[in-house]
Amino acid sequence: MTVRNLLSRLVLQEDLNFLLTNRVPRQFLTRFMGWFSQIEQPQVRDFSIALWKLFADLDLSDARQTHFRSLHECFTRQLREGARPLDNDPGVLVSPCDGIVGACGTIAGTQLIQAKGFPYSLLDLLHDPALVEYYRDGTYVTLRLTSSMYHRFHAPHECRVEQVTYISGDTWNVNPIALKRVEKLFCKNERALIETSLIAGGQRIALVPVAAILVASIRLHFLDVLLHLRYRGPNLIPCAANFIKGEEMGWFQHGSTIIVFAPRGFTLCGQIAEGRLIKMGQALLRLPG
Repeated sequence: MTVRNLLSRLVLQEDLNFLLTNRVPRQFLTRFMGWFSQIEQPQVRDFSIALWKLFADLDLSDARQTHFRSLHECFTRQLREGARPLDNDPGVLVSPCDGIVGACGTIAGTQLIQAKGFPYSLLDLLHDPALVEYYRDGTYVTLRLTSSMYHRFHAPHECRVEQVTYISGDTWNVNPIALKRVEKLFCKNERALIETSLIAGGQRIALVPVAAILVASIRLHFLDVLLHLRYRGPNLIPCAANFIKGEEMGWFQHGSTIIVFAPRGFTLCGQIAEGRLIKMGQALLRLPG
């Protein structure tokens, strides 16, 4: 058995994994990682990336560059041209990011699923009664980014971003082990609510990037601030930014989760199911009609 396989098996032991990634000073470690990952020192960079590869299937074959100044630059790498073919069917929303599909399907009134047996409410997540009513009985998909994945996210359709709401919170791990143990985890963690309107039809689509331990910074191209643990407002940030389908919107500093919300009438595309790996640009939701 290789060292990597042994380490992976140890970390995958649920009790140990939960202890190591949650029963620790989460916010301190997250701030530390934000600082450490940006050190531009060759020995630090090389050791960090080598250690990362021991625990994850890091594949840089689709990256625009393969030499990085820091661990952070590797985490937030861009893709080479053509690495993510875009589904140009105007009748579908594409996945905004690479990810593993978590819970997905129809919202039961205003209740949806975090993990089996663990429901949470739209109001707890979004903090906006008007949005809760808009997405009542709608459709959602939870997309979990693992540490080794491409961490940038893109517009799911031609759309206009009208407002971003920043909600401060904790930094629990968002892996399946934690999701089965911490109730309303997404509602506890730091997150941003990106409200968009589709150019064709005007339906509103919400993207909710959720931070996690070691991952509490979100960069959006259309805002001149970095949303992170030290950000202190304003919480409501009006904006007016237009995007074409597949255009890059921003990135996680390391990686986490994005929840996509669509109103009633949208349906999951046929291949979308819990546990499925999806790439940015692949069909995610079908528009009404």
